[in-house]
Formats: sequence, C-alpha cells, structure tokens
Amino acid sequence: MLTISQLAAYAGVTVRAVRHYHQIGLLPEPERDRSGYRTYDAAAVVRLIRIHALADAGVPLARVQELLDAGPGEFADGVQEIDKELRAEIRRLQGTRKRLARLAAGEHLALPQGVVDYLDRLRGLGVEERYIEMERDAWILIAAQVPHLIDDVIAKKHEQLDDPDLVKLYSFLRGPLDWSADDPRVVEVADLVERLMIRAVEAGEVGADGFDDQLVDLLDSTMVQSSPGAERLLAILEERGWRGWTRIERVPADRLNTELPPS
Repeated sequence: MLTISQLAAYAGVTVRAVRHYHQIGLLPEPERDRSGYRTYDAAAVVRLIRIHALADAGVPLARVQELLDAGPGEFADGVQEIDKELRAEIRRLQGTRKRLARLAAGEHLALPQGVVDYLDRLRGLGVEERYIEMERDAWILIAAQVPHLIDDVIAKKHEQLDDPDLVKLYSFLRGPLDWSADDPRVVEVADLVERLMIRAVEAGEVGADGFDDQLVDLLDSTMVQSSPGAERLLAILEERGWRGWTRIERVPADRLNTELPPS
C-alpha cells in the first residue's frame, strides 16, 4: 500500500494534484487506516496515471470522468469530439492573435484595410496627425454602425482624393487645427468645400447615404468641436444656403451656377 506522496510519485504528479482530483471526484479517496493515514492500492495508481495522461493530452478535467468510464467505442468518439473542440479553440485563439497583431498597428483596430490605406494617404499629404486621429475615430463610428456600407464609402473617398480641390483642402490641414473663427483661411476653405459640394450635387452624389440621423449628428459634432474655425466654416456655408457636413441636407439651387474663386 502506498502513501499519497508515493502515489503521486508513481504517476508523475504532485500531491496537490492528487488532492485536487479527490475534491472534484476523479480519484476516489480511500478510508484512513488504523494509524490515521490514507493508503492507496495499485488500482488507484492505474487510475491516477490514466487521469494524468488524459489531462496532459489536453482533455479538460470536466471531460476526463466520462472518458475514464467509457467503453472502447465511446472513448474513441469522446476523444474525436474533444479534438474537434480543441481545433475550434485553436482557430479562435489564432484569430485573437491576428486581432492583437492588428491592434498593435494602431488604426487596424476596428477598421478595414481600405480605411487604414486612406489614412496613410492623408499622412502622405502631410496632414496633421491630430486631424488624422479625428478622421480615424469617425471611421470607427461608421464601421461600427454601417459595416455593410464601409467598403463602398471608403472606395468613393479614395476616388475623391484624386480631386485637386480635395488635395488642396487637405493641404490646409498640414499644421495645427487651432484656427480662430476670424482666420482668413476659413473663407478659403469654405470656397473649396462649396466647390466640392456643387460637384457632388451635379454628379448626383447627395441624398440617401444609409447613415441614421444620430450617426450624422455624432460625425458633425466631432467636426465642429475640432476648432473654432470649423464652427465658423459651417456658419459660412449655411449663410450661402448649405446645411450639413456629413450629409448635405439643403441644396441651394441659386448657388449651383455661382462663379466661385478658382482653385
């Protein structure tokens, strides 16, 4: 007969592990002998070795009992089922690792590759990093709220970035965004934005956008809060009859043929 220490040594486990197996019912706990010690026989050694082998192979302890008590056919089926679950868990963990690797890259968090590429194009134009962060946050909102639209929306943005007026607009964002409301650049930007709006109207690119009103309000408020100059910019556009930033809500017909300062 063996003591608990000897039993553990035979099976290659710790005494603590043996006691844990007692607690969860995997290994029957023998009665104490006359000296007050628990002693174990060969059957306990064999069972403990089988428990350790299954656990060491990756079988969850909650499933060990059913395999210990199973016949050959049931044992094989049980092992296959556990293997299937482990393979699914491996795929899940691999996916988690990929997401963590993308998280380390910054913009990849919650953003598709097309948006990351767009933000990199803005960096290539020298756009202030604070503005890029603002755009990134806006794209995160869009990707979360309308994931089915994000690919089409960002593809259109990539096309628009080939427009000289839009490139010039971004050129104003190469420095700090702390413009005051009376900064003369605000009017220049308003002229550029209006030209882009007119072009969008003429191309039939305004109207239903798939965004709900709350999302539009969130995106607009982010833009307005970026600087005093941004609030003044929207005020100038509204004076000219335009309303909205993310979504053009009012199209002033009398402005469509207006001669604006050339780019």
